[in-house]
Amino acid sequence: MNRGLMLKAVVEIRTSTLLCGGLLCGVEAILAYVLPTFQAQFSENLRQIRFLQTFFSAMLGVDASEQFGPEAFMAFPWVHPVVLALVWAHALVCCTRLPAGEIEQGTADVTFTLPVTRWEILRSETAVWLAASLTVMAMILLGNTVGGSYAVAAEHAEGARTLIVLANLWCLHLAVGGLSWLVSALSNRRGVAITVAFVLLLASFLLNYLAQFWEFAKRIAFLGLLDYYRPLVILRDGIMPWRDMAILLMAAILLWTAAGVVFTRRDVCTT
Repeated sequence: MNRGLMLKAVVEIRTSTLLCGGLLCGVEAILAYVLPTFQAQFSENLRQIRFLQTFFSAMLGVDASEQFGPEAFMAFPWVHPVVLALVWAHALVCCTRLPAGEIEQGTADVTFTLPVTRWEILRSETAVWLAASLTVMAMILLGNTVGGSYAVAAEHAEGARTLIVLANLWCLHLAVGGLSWLVSALSNRRGVAITVAFVLLLASFLLNYLAQFWEFAKRIAFLGLLDYYRPLVILRDGIMPWRDMAILLMAAILLWTAAGVVFTRRDVCTT
């Protein structure tokens, strides 16, 4: 890895990392306080609204009409659409910088003529992104911990189970990043790369929702990333989801490797 390239990457993604991390910290704190504190009122209302039951079932990965207990309210801050959107946004912003962002800005000709291989460039960028992703995860944990500590009327999740959920979320983040790297490697414009990756993620989100009441979607739900991210099951049973995390990590590695192969073999022209 190249120190100069890593410093360049740090400068370029630090703002987006701090912004996404700060927003996630605040959102997690609010959700971790509000939802468990008012779980009695929410539970009573939700049992009467079928649409919301279906929506929460898609988010939590269980039948909300049967499993809407204290663990569900502790799990929902981890699967709230705003939280997922911000986590995915960080991966999209960081992982589409190279090569699509460089090509679009017209700086690729300079970057790619440095005395380093393209694989070294990719590894340097990836190392900085991994460090940034851990920073974001730490800020999410901070927000969840602070918010949960003020929810005096609610039960608190065990620290070990919360860390397992965080690890599962990080694996999901890595898989989204791998997808973003591959789309970026195939693109010449960063805006196009972000749009394509976002559409694919949205399709994964919708597939997870449709699987609750459409048999065909249920059969192909394994193609969606959210099928391997179930915080409620972790908080309820306290079991490490080794299979789900392994699948997400494998997807991240394969997508990142494919991105590297495409990146090292493609012609780059900014004129």
